[in-house]
Amino acid sequence: MSLGIVFHAAAALAYAVLGGALWWRLKGAGSVEKAGKVARASLLGALILHGIGLYQSMLGDSHLFIGWALALSAAVWLGMVVFWLESLLVHIDGLQLLLLPAATVICALAALFPQGQLVPHAEDSSLRVHLLIALAAYALITVAALHALLMALLDRHLHRPLEAPAERSLIGRVLDAQAPLLVQERLLFRVIWIGFAVLTAAVVTGSIASMDLTGKVLPFDHKTVFTLLSWLTFGVLLLGRHIRGWRGRVALRWTLTGFAFLILAYTGSRFVLEVILHRS
Repeated sequence: MSLGIVFHAAAALAYAVLGGALWWRLKGAGSVEKAGKVARASLLGALILHGIGLYQSMLGDSHLFIGWALALSAAVWLGMVVFWLESLLVHIDGLQLLLLPAATVICALAALFPQGQLVPHAEDSSLRVHLLIALAAYALITVAALHALLMALLDRHLHRPLEAPAERSLIGRVLDAQAPLLVQERLLFRVIWIGFAVLTAAVVTGSIASMDLTGKVLPFDHKTVFTLLSWLTFGVLLLGRHIRGWRGRVALRWTLTGFAFLILAYTGSRFVLEVILHRS
C-alpha cells in the first residue's frame, strides 16, 4: 500500500471526525457560525495530511501521476485551503457543514481508486507550471460551484414560511448557519473573478507548454474544447455582471454550467476510461 493511499485514508478520517463533530453540534442546536481556534487548527492538520497524500500520490523528482480521483482530490484540497484562508476574514464557518463531508468522500475515493497515468514529459518545467495553475483554477471553480449550489438552497429556504427554531429540520438549521445571501453573492463573484484569472493563466501556460512539446498553440481535443467553453462561460458571466448586473439565479446557472464544462474537460473522460472501460 502506497503512502499516498495511507495519507488519503487518514485525511478522510480526519475530515469525517471534524464533520461529524460539527453536525453533532448542529443537531444539538449548537452554534457553528464561528469556529474556535482548536477547530481551525484541527482543520489545518487535516489539510496537511491531505496535502502529504497528494504529494506522495502525484509528485516525484521527475514524474507526475494523475488520475480522475487524484484530480478531484487536488481540487478539493486547494478549495479547502482557499476556504480556510477566506474564513480568517469572513465568518463563513457554516460552509464546513457541506465542505467536510465532500472532502471526506473525495479523499476516500482517492484512496480506493488510486489508478491513473504518468504524465509524459513531466520533467518539462512549463508543463509542471501549467498543471499546477490548472489544478488551482479547477479548485477555485469547484469552490464557486459549491457556493452557487449553497446560494440556490439558501434562496429557496428564505422564501419558505418561517418555522419556530425547535421545529426546523436539520437541513433548515444548516441553511440558517450560513452567512447572509448578499455576503454569499459577494464571495461567489470574488472567487469567480480569481478563478477566471487563474483559468486564463492555465490556458496561456497550456499554450506555452503545447508549443514547447508539440509545436502547436493548442491541441484540438476534448480537454481543450471543454476548457475553452468553461473559460468563455465565466467570461460571459463576468461581463454580464459588469454590464447588466447579473445576479441571483442567472448567475447561479452560468456558474454551474461553467463548472460542468470544466468537469468534462478532464474528470468525466478519465472516469469512463479508468473505471468503466478499465483503460488508462
